[in-house]
Amino acid sequence: MKKLLYLFVVIVSFQLNASQILVPMDDSQSNHLKAYGVSYWALEHDVVIEWLLNYRGGSFLYPHLQGLEEELLLKGVKYEIITDGQANSIRSQIAHPEQNMEIVQLEKAPKIAVYTPDGKQPWDDAVTLVLEYAEIPYDKIYDSAIVNGKLPEYDWLHLHHEDFTGQYGKFYASYRSYPWYKQQVADAEALAASLGFNKVSKLKLAVAQSIKNFVIGGGFLFTMCSGTDSFDIALAAQNTDICEVMYDGDPARPNCQKELDFSQTFAFEDFQLERDPLKYEYSSIDGTDLRRRQGIRETTDKFTLFDFSAKWDVVPTMLTQCHTNIINGFMGQTTDFMKEYIKPNVLVMGENQALGTARYIHGEMGQGTWTFYGGHDPEDYEHRVGDPHTDLNLHPNSPGYRLILNNILFPAAKKKKQKT
Repeated sequence: MKKLLYLFVVIVSFQLNASQILVPMDDSQSNHLKAYGVSYWALEHDVVIEWLLNYRGGSFLYPHLQGLEEELLLKGVKYEIITDGQANSIRSQIAHPEQNMEIVQLEKAPKIAVYTPDGKQPWDDAVTLVLEYAEIPYDKIYDSAIVNGKLPEYDWLHLHHEDFTGQYGKFYASYRSYPWYKQQVADAEALAASLGFNKVSKLKLAVAQSIKNFVIGGGFLFTMCSGTDSFDIALAAQNTDICEVMYDGDPARPNCQKELDFSQTFAFEDFQLERDPLKYEYSSIDGTDLRRRQGIRETTDKFTLFDFSAKWDVVPTMLTQCHTNIINGFMGQTTDFMKEYIKPNVLVMGENQALGTARYIHGEMGQGTWTFYGGHDPEDYEHRVGDPHTDLNLHPNSPGYRLILNNILFPAAKKKKQKT
Protein backbone atom coordinates (compact mmCIF):
# COMPACT_ATOMS: atom_id res chain seq x y z
CA MET A 1 0.00 0.00 0.00
CA LYS A 2 2.83 2.37 0.91
CA LYS A 3 4.54 1.62 -2.39
CA LEU A 4 1.34 2.43 -4.32
CA LEU A 5 0.89 5.69 -2.37
CA TYR A 6 4.52 6.65 -3.06
CA LEU A 7 4.07 5.92 -6.80
CA PHE A 8 0.92 8.07 -6.87
CA VAL A 9 2.76 10.98 -5.22
CA VAL A 10 5.63 10.71 -7.72
CA ILE A 11 3.23 10.70 -10.69
CA VAL A 12 1.26 13.70 -9.39
CA SER A 13 4.48 15.56 -8.63
CA PHE A 14 5.74 14.91 -12.17
CA GLN A 15 2.48 16.15 -13.69
CA LEU A 16 2.51 19.32 -11.59
CA ASN A 17 6.12 20.05 -12.49
CA ALA A 18 5.78 19.22 -16.21
CA SER A 19 6.18 22.46 -18.13
CA GLN A 20 6.09 24.21 -21.48
CA ILE A 21 7.58 27.39 -22.89
CA LEU A 22 5.30 30.33 -23.75
CA VAL A 23 6.82 32.98 -26.00
CA PRO A 24 4.55 36.03 -25.68
CA MET A 25 4.24 38.18 -28.79
CA ASP A 26 2.46 41.19 -27.30
CA ASP A 27 4.13 44.44 -26.25
CA SER A 28 6.00 42.64 -23.48
CA GLN A 29 8.21 40.79 -25.99
CA SER A 30 11.84 41.97 -26.09
CA ASN A 31 12.55 40.80 -29.65
CA HIS A 32 9.62 39.85 -31.85
CA LEU A 33 11.73 39.23 -34.94
CA LYS A 34 14.18 36.83 -33.29
CA ALA A 35 11.21 34.91 -31.84
CA TYR A 36 10.26 33.86 -35.36
CA GLY A 37 13.81 32.69 -35.90
CA VAL A 38 13.67 30.49 -32.81
CA SER A 39 10.33 29.08 -33.96
CA TYR A 40 11.87 28.22 -37.33
CA TRP A 41 14.86 26.65 -35.54
CA ALA A 42 12.47 24.44 -33.56
CA LEU A 43 10.75 23.29 -36.76
CA GLU A 44 14.12 22.51 -38.33
CA HIS A 45 14.79 20.23 -35.36
CA ASP A 46 11.48 18.38 -35.83
CA VAL A 47 9.79 20.04 -32.86
CA VAL A 48 6.06 20.60 -33.38
CA ILE A 49 5.03 23.97 -31.93
CA GLU A 50 1.75 25.79 -31.48
CA TRP A 51 0.93 29.24 -32.81
CA LEU A 52 -1.66 30.80 -30.49
CA LEU A 53 -3.46 33.13 -32.89
CA ASN A 54 -4.68 36.36 -31.28
CA TYR A 55 -3.50 35.20 -27.84
CA ARG A 56 -1.13 37.87 -26.50
CA GLY A 57 -0.24 39.10 -29.96
CA GLY A 58 0.04 35.68 -31.58
CA SER A 59 2.25 33.86 -29.06
CA PHE A 60 4.15 30.63 -29.57
CA LEU A 61 3.94 27.58 -27.30
CA TYR A 62 6.86 25.14 -27.25
CA PRO A 63 7.57 21.96 -25.34
CA HIS A 64 10.04 22.70 -22.55
CA LEU A 65 13.25 21.46 -24.15
CA GLN A 66 16.68 22.53 -23.00
CA GLY A 67 17.87 23.30 -26.52
CA LEU A 68 14.91 25.60 -27.17
CA GLU A 69 15.37 27.45 -23.91
CA GLU A 70 19.04 27.95 -24.71
CA GLU A 71 18.14 29.36 -28.12
CA LEU A 72 15.71 31.82 -26.57
CA LEU A 73 18.31 32.96 -24.06
CA LEU A 74 20.98 33.26 -26.75
CA LYS A 75 18.71 35.33 -29.05
CA GLY A 76 17.41 37.61 -26.30
CA VAL A 77 13.79 36.52 -26.74
CA LYS A 78 11.49 36.84 -23.75
CA TYR A 79 9.77 33.63 -22.64
CA GLU A 80 7.85 32.18 -19.72
CA ILE A 81 7.97 28.68 -18.25
CA ILE A 82 4.42 27.51 -17.56
CA THR A 83 3.05 24.23 -16.25
CA ASP A 84 1.12 21.82 -18.41
CA GLY A 85 -1.93 22.79 -16.39
CA GLN A 86 -1.45 26.46 -17.28
CA ALA A 87 -0.93 25.54 -20.94
CA ASN A 88 -4.14 23.53 -20.96
CA SER A 89 -5.96 26.44 -19.36
CA ILE A 90 -4.73 28.69 -22.19
CA ARG A 91 -5.88 26.14 -24.75
CA SER A 92 -9.32 25.99 -23.12
CA GLN A 93 -9.57 29.78 -23.19
CA ILE A 94 -8.63 29.86 -26.89
CA ALA A 95 -11.10 27.07 -27.73
CA HIS A 96 -14.06 28.95 -26.23
CA PRO A 97 -16.44 29.80 -29.10
CA GLU A 98 -16.76 33.43 -28.00
CA GLN A 99 -13.01 34.02 -28.11
CA ASN A 100 -11.58 35.23 -31.42
CA MET A 101 -8.55 32.97 -31.06
CA GLU A 102 -7.29 29.74 -32.57
CA ILE A 103 -4.39 27.31 -32.25
CA VAL A 104 -2.43 26.29 -35.33
CA GLN A 105 0.18 23.58 -35.22
CA LEU A 106 3.42 24.33 -37.02
CA GLU A 107 5.03 21.09 -38.10
CA LYS A 108 7.74 21.43 -40.75
CA ALA A 109 10.19 24.18 -41.61
CA PRO A 110 9.48 25.42 -45.17
CA LYS A 111 12.38 25.53 -47.61
CA ILE A 112 12.82 29.17 -48.55
CA ALA A 113 14.07 30.77 -51.76
CA VAL A 114 14.71 34.46 -52.37
CA TYR A 115 14.68 35.62 -55.99
CA THR A 116 17.70 37.88 -56.21
CA PRO A 117 20.71 38.35 -58.53
CA ASP A 118 24.25 37.60 -57.44
CA GLY A 119 25.99 40.48 -55.73
CA LYS A 120 22.87 42.17 -54.43
CA GLN A 121 23.38 43.36 -50.88
CA PRO A 122 20.96 42.05 -48.22
CA TRP A 123 19.82 45.55 -47.22
CA ASP A 124 18.44 46.03 -50.74
CA ASP A 125 15.70 43.56 -49.85
CA ALA A 126 13.66 43.70 -46.65
CA VAL A 127 12.95 39.97 -46.67
CA THR A 128 16.60 39.01 -47.08
CA LEU A 129 17.46 41.47 -44.32
CA VAL A 130 14.97 40.05 -41.83
CA LEU A 131 15.80 36.45 -42.71
CA GLU A 132 19.43 37.12 -41.88
CA TYR A 133 18.54 39.00 -38.71
CA ALA A 134 16.23 36.23 -37.51
CA GLU A 135 18.81 33.63 -38.63
CA ILE A 136 16.38 31.78 -40.87
CA PRO A 137 18.20 29.91 -43.68
CA TYR A 138 17.34 30.57 -47.31
CA ASP A 139 18.72 30.01 -50.80
CA LYS A 140 19.24 32.70 -53.40
CA ILE A 141 17.92 31.80 -56.84
CA TYR A 142 17.54 33.80 -60.01
CA ASP A 143 16.44 33.47 -63.61
CA SER A 144 18.70 30.58 -64.60
CA ALA A 145 17.55 28.38 -61.74
CA ILE A 146 13.88 29.13 -62.40
CA VAL A 147 14.07 28.60 -66.16
CA ASN A 148 15.90 25.33 -65.49
CA GLY A 149 13.08 24.05 -63.28
CA LYS A 150 14.51 24.44 -59.76
CA LEU A 151 11.44 26.05 -58.16
CA PRO A 152 9.69 22.78 -57.14
CA GLU A 153 12.59 22.17 -54.74
CA TYR A 154 11.22 24.98 -52.54
CA ASP A 155 8.07 25.64 -50.52
CA TRP A 156 8.20 29.45 -50.34
CA LEU A 157 9.46 32.06 -52.79
CA HIS A 158 10.03 35.76 -52.30
CA LEU A 159 10.19 38.47 -54.99
CA HIS A 160 11.14 42.01 -54.10
CA HIS A 161 12.20 45.15 -55.98
CA GLU A 162 12.16 43.46 -59.37
CA ASP A 163 10.86 44.38 -62.81
CA PHE A 164 9.29 41.45 -64.66
CA THR A 165 8.24 43.65 -67.60
CA GLY A 166 11.76 44.01 -69.03
CA GLN A 167 11.90 47.80 -68.49
CA TYR A 168 14.76 47.73 -65.94
CA GLY A 169 12.67 49.27 -63.20
CA LYS A 170 11.91 52.26 -65.45
CA PHE A 171 15.07 53.90 -64.10
CA TYR A 172 16.06 55.05 -67.59
CA ALA A 173 15.11 58.71 -67.21
CA SER A 174 17.03 59.26 -63.98
CA TYR A 175 19.90 56.78 -64.10
CA ARG A 176 20.68 55.80 -67.71
CA SER A 177 24.12 57.47 -67.55
CA TYR A 178 25.09 55.79 -64.27
CA PRO A 179 27.59 52.92 -64.48
CA TRP A 180 25.48 50.65 -62.26
CA TYR A 181 22.48 51.05 -64.58
CA LYS A 182 24.52 50.31 -67.70
CA GLN A 183 25.97 47.26 -65.99
CA GLN A 184 22.51 46.07 -64.96
CA VAL A 185 21.30 46.26 -68.56
CA ALA A 186 24.40 44.53 -69.92
CA ASP A 187 24.16 41.73 -67.35
CA ALA A 188 20.45 41.21 -68.01
CA GLU A 189 20.90 41.06 -71.78
CA ALA A 190 23.82 38.63 -71.46
CA LEU A 191 21.84 36.37 -69.14
CA ALA A 192 18.80 36.39 -71.46
CA ALA A 193 20.97 35.49 -74.45
CA SER A 194 22.71 32.69 -72.53
CA LEU A 195 19.32 31.17 -71.74
CA GLY A 196 18.11 31.37 -75.34
CA PHE A 197 15.97 34.54 -75.21
CA ASN A 198 16.40 37.43 -77.65
CA LYS A 199 14.88 39.95 -75.24
CA VAL A 200 15.08 40.47 -71.48
CA SER A 201 11.31 40.96 -71.44
CA LYS A 202 10.81 37.47 -72.88
CA LEU A 203 13.10 35.94 -70.26
CA LYS A 204 11.26 37.74 -67.47
CA LEU A 205 7.91 36.57 -68.85
CA ALA A 206 9.15 32.97 -68.87
CA VAL A 207 10.28 33.42 -65.25
CA ALA A 208 6.92 34.93 -64.25
CA GLN A 209 5.04 32.06 -65.89
CA SER A 210 7.25 29.51 -64.11
CA ILE A 211 6.52 31.24 -60.81
CA LYS A 212 2.81 31.17 -61.59
CA ASN A 213 3.01 27.42 -62.23
CA PHE A 214 4.93 27.02 -58.96
CA VAL A 215 2.02 28.62 -57.10
CA ILE A 216 -0.62 26.66 -59.00
CA GLY A 217 1.20 23.49 -57.99
CA GLY A 218 1.03 24.36 -54.29
CA GLY A 219 3.83 26.87 -53.71
CA PHE A 220 3.71 29.93 -51.47
CA LEU A 221 4.62 33.28 -53.07
CA PHE A 222 5.39 36.45 -51.14
CA THR A 223 6.09 39.66 -53.03
CA MET A 224 6.94 43.26 -52.10
CA CYS A 225 7.44 46.61 -53.81
CA SER A 226 7.59 46.49 -57.62
CA GLY A 227 7.73 42.70 -57.56
CA THR A 228 3.96 42.88 -57.08
CA ASP A 229 2.51 44.92 -59.95
CA SER A 230 5.33 44.29 -62.45
CA PHE A 231 4.75 40.55 -62.01
CA ASP A 232 1.04 40.84 -62.83
CA ILE A 233 1.70 43.29 -65.68
CA ALA A 234 4.15 40.84 -67.27
CA LEU A 235 1.58 38.04 -67.09
CA ALA A 236 -1.12 40.27 -68.59
CA ALA A 237 1.22 41.39 -71.40
CA GLN A 238 2.32 37.91 -72.47
CA ASN A 239 0.74 38.30 -75.94
CA THR A 240 1.98 41.81 -76.70
CA ASP A 241 5.03 44.10 -76.42
CA ILE A 242 4.82 46.93 -73.89
CA CYS A 243 8.54 47.88 -73.92
CA GLU A 244 9.72 50.96 -75.82
CA VAL A 245 12.84 51.04 -77.97
CA MET A 246 15.34 52.03 -75.25
CA TYR A 247 14.42 48.89 -73.33
CA ASP A 248 14.31 46.16 -75.97
CA GLY A 249 15.45 47.66 -79.27
CA ASP A 250 12.03 48.10 -80.89
CA PRO A 251 8.90 50.12 -80.09
CA ALA A 252 5.97 48.86 -78.06
CA ARG A 253 2.93 47.64 -79.96
CA PRO A 254 0.55 50.58 -80.55
CA ASN A 255 -2.45 48.60 -79.22
CA CYS A 256 -0.64 46.91 -76.33
CA GLN A 257 -3.11 48.28 -73.76
CA LYS A 258 -6.03 46.61 -75.55
CA GLU A 259 -4.03 43.39 -75.95
CA LEU A 260 -3.54 42.85 -72.19
CA ASP A 261 -5.06 39.59 -70.89
CA PHE A 262 -6.21 40.16 -67.31
CA SER A 263 -7.34 36.56 -66.94
CA GLN A 264 -3.66 35.63 -66.51
CA THR A 265 -2.96 37.82 -63.48
CA PHE A 266 -3.01 37.06 -59.76
CA ALA A 267 -4.33 40.25 -58.18
CA PHE A 268 -5.05 43.05 -60.63
CA GLU A 269 -7.29 43.75 -63.62
CA ASP A 270 -8.45 46.60 -65.87
CA PHE A 271 -5.40 48.74 -65.06
CA GLN A 272 -3.91 51.24 -67.49
CA LEU A 273 -0.27 50.93 -68.51
CA GLU A 274 2.00 53.93 -68.04
CA ARG A 275 3.11 54.25 -71.65
CA ASP A 276 5.64 57.06 -71.08
CA PRO A 277 9.02 55.25 -70.92
CA LEU A 278 10.54 58.17 -69.01
CA LYS A 279 8.05 58.09 -66.15
CA TYR A 280 9.01 56.13 -63.05
CA GLU A 281 5.77 54.15 -62.92
CA TYR A 282 4.43 50.99 -64.53
CA SER A 283 0.67 51.45 -64.46
CA SER A 284 -2.35 52.88 -62.68
CA ILE A 285 -2.18 50.10 -60.04
CA ASP A 286 0.18 52.03 -57.76
CA GLY A 287 -1.18 54.92 -55.71
CA THR A 288 1.91 57.16 -55.73
CA ASP A 289 0.23 59.97 -57.67
CA LEU A 290 -2.72 59.84 -55.28
CA ARG A 291 -0.27 60.14 -52.37
CA ARG A 292 1.22 63.27 -53.89
CA ARG A 293 -2.19 64.85 -54.45
CA GLN A 294 -3.28 64.06 -50.89
CA GLY A 295 -0.03 65.35 -49.40
CA ILE A 296 0.73 62.19 -47.41
CA ARG A 297 3.80 62.60 -45.18
CA GLU A 298 5.85 60.17 -43.10
CA THR A 299 4.40 61.48 -39.83
CA THR A 300 0.83 60.76 -40.93
CA ASP A 301 1.39 57.71 -43.15
CA LYS A 302 -0.21 54.67 -41.49
CA PHE A 303 -2.04 51.57 -42.60
CA THR A 304 -4.47 49.41 -40.67
CA LEU A 305 -4.68 45.63 -40.45
CA PHE A 306 -8.14 44.10 -40.62
CA ASP A 307 -9.49 41.81 -37.93
CA PHE A 308 -10.49 38.33 -39.08
CA SER A 309 -12.36 35.50 -37.42
CA ALA A 310 -9.56 33.28 -36.13
CA LYS A 311 -11.74 30.17 -36.02
CA TRP A 312 -13.12 30.63 -39.53
CA ASP A 313 -10.54 32.68 -41.44
CA VAL A 314 -7.38 31.04 -40.16
CA VAL A 315 -5.09 32.00 -43.05
CA PRO A 316 -5.56 35.80 -42.95
CA THR A 317 -5.49 35.64 -39.15
CA MET A 318 -2.05 34.02 -39.33
CA LEU A 319 -0.82 36.56 -41.85
CA THR A 320 -1.94 39.57 -39.79
CA GLN A 321 -0.58 38.52 -36.37
CA CYS A 322 0.99 41.59 -34.79
CA HIS A 323 1.20 43.44 -31.49
CA THR A 324 -0.57 46.40 -33.10
CA ASN A 325 -3.08 46.81 -35.89
CA ILE A 326 -1.72 50.24 -36.92
CA ILE A 327 1.49 49.98 -38.95
CA ASN A 328 3.75 52.88 -39.89
CA GLY A 329 3.68 53.37 -43.64
CA PHE A 330 6.73 53.06 -45.88
CA MET A 331 7.21 53.78 -49.54
CA GLY A 332 8.56 51.89 -52.54
CA GLN A 333 8.32 52.03 -56.29
CA THR A 334 5.00 50.33 -55.63
CA THR A 335 3.55 51.48 -52.31
CA ASP A 336 -0.25 51.30 -52.46
CA PHE A 337 -2.64 49.25 -54.55
CA MET A 338 -5.59 51.15 -56.00
CA LYS A 339 -8.66 49.16 -54.99
CA GLU A 340 -10.51 49.68 -58.25
CA TYR A 341 -7.94 47.47 -60.00
CA ILE A 342 -7.95 44.64 -57.45
CA LYS A 343 -9.84 41.51 -58.53
CA PRO A 344 -13.00 40.77 -56.50
CA ASN A 345 -11.71 37.41 -55.23
CA VAL A 346 -8.63 39.01 -53.64
CA LEU A 347 -8.59 39.46 -49.87
CA VAL A 348 -7.48 42.87 -48.58
CA MET A 349 -5.74 42.40 -45.22
CA GLY A 350 -4.42 45.94 -44.68
CA GLU A 351 -5.37 49.35 -46.02
CA ASN A 352 -4.41 52.99 -45.89
CA GLN A 353 -7.69 54.43 -44.65
CA ALA A 354 -6.76 58.02 -45.45
CA LEU A 355 -6.15 57.18 -49.11
CA GLY A 356 -8.62 54.32 -49.48
CA THR A 357 -5.86 52.11 -50.91
CA ALA A 358 -4.80 48.55 -50.10
CA ARG A 359 -1.32 47.79 -48.71
CA TYR A 360 -1.42 44.07 -47.93
CA ILE A 361 -3.41 41.59 -50.02
CA HIS A 362 -3.70 37.83 -50.35
CA GLY A 363 -5.21 35.22 -52.62
CA GLU A 364 -5.17 31.66 -53.88
CA MET A 365 -3.99 30.35 -57.23
CA GLY A 366 -4.55 26.68 -57.94
CA GLN A 367 -3.24 24.69 -54.97
CA GLY A 368 -1.03 27.52 -53.71
CA THR A 369 -1.30 30.99 -52.25
CA TRP A 370 0.26 34.40 -52.78
CA THR A 371 0.64 37.57 -50.71
CA PHE A 372 1.49 41.06 -52.04
CA TYR A 373 2.86 43.67 -49.61
CA GLY A 374 3.31 47.25 -50.84
CA GLY A 375 6.44 49.25 -50.05
CA HIS A 376 10.16 48.52 -49.93
CA ASP A 377 11.49 48.59 -46.34
CA PRO A 378 9.21 48.80 -43.26
CA GLU A 379 11.83 50.77 -41.28
CA ASP A 380 13.15 53.06 -44.04
CA TYR A 381 10.36 55.37 -45.14
CA GLU A 382 11.60 56.38 -48.60
CA HIS A 383 14.63 54.10 -49.20
CA ARG A 384 16.32 56.14 -51.89
CA VAL A 385 19.11 54.77 -54.06
CA GLY A 386 22.33 54.88 -52.03
CA ASP A 387 20.67 55.12 -48.61
CA PRO A 388 22.46 53.28 -45.79
CA HIS A 389 21.11 49.86 -44.90
CA THR A 390 18.57 49.33 -42.15
CA ASP A 391 20.03 47.95 -38.91
CA LEU A 392 17.37 45.65 -37.47
CA ASN A 393 19.18 45.61 -34.15
CA LEU A 394 17.53 49.02 -33.78
CA HIS A 395 14.09 47.64 -34.72
CA PRO A 396 13.70 44.22 -33.03
CA ASN A 397 9.97 44.78 -32.50
CA SER A 398 9.09 46.17 -35.93
CA PRO A 399 5.39 45.53 -36.71
CA GLY A 400 6.01 45.99 -40.44
CA TYR A 401 8.71 43.34 -40.46
CA ARG A 402 6.53 40.99 -38.40
CA LEU A 403 4.12 40.76 -41.32
CA ILE A 404 6.94 39.42 -43.49
CA LEU A 405 7.82 36.77 -40.91
CA ASN A 406 4.18 35.70 -40.58
CA ASN A 407 4.35 34.74 -44.24
CA ILE A 408 7.55 32.76 -43.70
CA LEU A 409 5.97 30.60 -40.97
CA PHE A 410 2.65 30.26 -42.80
CA PRO A 411 3.68 27.24 -44.94
CA ALA A 412 4.63 25.32 -41.77
CA ALA A 413 0.99 25.20 -40.69
CA LYS A 414 -1.59 22.61 -41.52
CA LYS A 415 -3.44 24.35 -44.32
CA LYS A 416 -6.99 25.31 -43.45
CA LYS A 417 -9.22 26.69 -46.16
CA GLN A 418 -10.76 30.10 -45.60
CA LYS A 419 -14.46 29.69 -44.87
CA THR A 420 -15.84 33.19 -45.46
